[in-house]
Amino acid sequence: MNNYLMKTLLAAILAATLLLAAPAQAQHVQWAARLVAVSSQKSEGKEPFAPSQVLGVPNALPLGQISNEAWIPRKEGPNEFIEVRFARSVAAQQVTIVENFNPGSITKVELVDTKGVHHEVYTNDNPGPLPEAYRTLEVKFPAAEYRTLGVVVRMNTAKVEGVNQIDAIGIADVVSTMVKQAFTEEKGPDAVKSTQFDSSLVNLGPNVNTRYVDTHPVISPDGRTLYFARQSMPENVGGGRDPQDVYYSTLVSGKNKTWSKARNIGAPINTPDDPNGLASVSANGQSAILINIYNRDGTIDPQGCSLSKRTRLGWTPPVKQDIKDFINKDEEHVDFFLSTSGKALLMAVERPDGLGGQDIFVSFPVPETPNTWTKPKNLGRNVNTAQSDFAPFLAADEKTLYFASEGRGGYGKSDIFYSKRLDDTWTNWSPPRNLGPVVNSPDFDAYYTISAAGQDAYLVSSRNGIDNSKDIFRISLAPAFQPEVVTLVTGKVLDVNTHKPIRAIIHYENLLTGEEIGVAETDPVDGSYTIVLPSGVQYGYRAEAKGYLAENANLDVTAKDKYSEQQQDLFLVPFNVGQTVKLNNIFFQQSKYYLTTSSYPELARLIRLMKDYPTVEIKLSGHTDNQGDPALNLKLSQDRVNEVKKYLSGHGVKGDRITTEGFGDTKPIASNDQEETRAKNRRVEFTITKK
Repeated sequence: MNNYLMKTLLAAILAATLLLAAPAQAQHVQWAARLVAVSSQKSEGKEPFAPSQVLGVPNALPLGQISNEAWIPRKEGPNEFIEVRFARSVAAQQVTIVENFNPGSITKVELVDTKGVHHEVYTNDNPGPLPEAYRTLEVKFPAAEYRTLGVVVRMNTAKVEGVNQIDAIGIADVVSTMVKQAFTEEKGPDAVKSTQFDSSLVNLGPNVNTRYVDTHPVISPDGRTLYFARQSMPENVGGGRDPQDVYYSTLVSGKNKTWSKARNIGAPINTPDDPNGLASVSANGQSAILINIYNRDGTIDPQGCSLSKRTRLGWTPPVKQDIKDFINKDEEHVDFFLSTSGKALLMAVERPDGLGGQDIFVSFPVPETPNTWTKPKNLGRNVNTAQSDFAPFLAADEKTLYFASEGRGGYGKSDIFYSKRLDDTWTNWSPPRNLGPVVNSPDFDAYYTISAAGQDAYLVSSRNGIDNSKDIFRISLAPAFQPEVVTLVTGKVLDVNTHKPIRAIIHYENLLTGEEIGVAETDPVDGSYTIVLPSGVQYGYRAEAKGYLAENANLDVTAKDKYSEQQQDLFLVPFNVGQTVKLNNIFFQQSKYYLTTSSYPELARLIRLMKDYPTVEIKLSGHTDNQGDPALNLKLSQDRVNEVKKYLSGHGVKGDRITTEGFGDTKPIASNDQEETRAKNRRVEFTITKK
């Protein structure tokens, strides 16, 4: 089986989201994703009884008995606790704790909001044994103004005789029951019921399809460019004997969903004598992962992958991705997939440290070393089996994995499953679920791909193709079949003075944690960029280019429940004396001068700048809108920049390098008539006074 035949099974991967209608509550319920702190533990890691066993969906069975899949706190402990975090914040209305054995020891439950503040929602001053052998403790309450990111469960295990166990901790923004009956997962193929397509398949027509095999579509996140492969077509670079070339088509009419006449992507991606294929494309379409290694002598090595970038002159020669300690004992089978953020490279290979056959591994970028990746890390036994596990596809949320497996039974030799990543170890996954008979069938319906909007899917089918060949089809999706909500952000990177486009690198981060989520590159022609931001997080993003300082932007999508597109140009300021930089990601408590934690990533970069350039001196300027007393506004603006200076000084920047001045509402940069524009006037800036 060659690379593309293996990737046939990727079809079913995305079909999970498209064909299986998830319960309505699935969009509202979250189970703990990360362990923050714990008072005691029976074991470490994912060993039996370890604290990390509380992560993910309830799975400790049978109920009412000790289970390896649940945490055992220290016995006779009056002050036992466990603290967890969730993948994203929600306006919680309930918290659910599954006590699978000897319940009744819980004394308090606290919600942790996005600012780290604890809110007590449950108190039990008289813990003790219950008549039931297990319990699902549901604590329900009205939604508050804050958003919940974590939960602390406190226990007095001395009050309940015998071993106490907690299996799972979850939150929801609805009050409907999260866990019903014994939460037993159905086993086998019948666990997933067959569902119907939301609409019939629509052939993309002769501009895309031909009487030859048209296969493996890859849609760009903005839904406007479709890449695919054609087999043995006379227009291929090597003519009719060329086994496979990459083609592309662009969306002509979004309303009518029509496509331009497909064009061969040409050299250097396509070669005359080899099967060329595009495995994934970056959010802005500027980078593509290609199957095979392109050697300098023109030959192709099937044991690896390459990266090509789009420039003013076209696509660059594909560059080998150097994966440390890369081993693949299977010379015919290999799969790759690059995550949307560019932070994870998934692969299916057969290695000595695998469980048998192909296993799915992940590698991460090596810092400061382009095109180099860490030693592959096995995703673990919740994903991999003793048989072949392959064709990985990671959704844009960076958590939902779809893959093919020969080792889990089902409807055929290879079935497609999906699983959720539960923490940052990349080895802790929810139990994989079979996608059911609609997906896992003997018919050839393959290569599903969906844009960020999640409204349309593209796939390959042998049904009603031109001259009975395999063609590419579109299918519209009902909301129940669409993936999790994301926001597509587009814009240009511009010089703040000239407004000319600049080639730059885009970095985007979680403002609550400071963690960098992903990187992207601008279009080399017009400076445009595209990034995809999953909902539930407040993001900061910035451009970086040599000789410039960034004016950062931010976007709060914590409460987004629908797909949206946001336009935001990013500005770069020349690193020269007299230039002023807006610190857009510094935040204060309302009408006060206290810094919030979301300001720390921005401040850390300013501290780094001052330390990297020890002769630089700056002036901090504070500004407000025109609401309220002008005198109070003037004092507030001065207090705020003084607080910023205090923070910088406390982190090693000498105070004599920083001057401050508050201007109140006297220097607006936007209208004060509406809140949207008024917010731009509430700002902190710095001006370079000496370099």
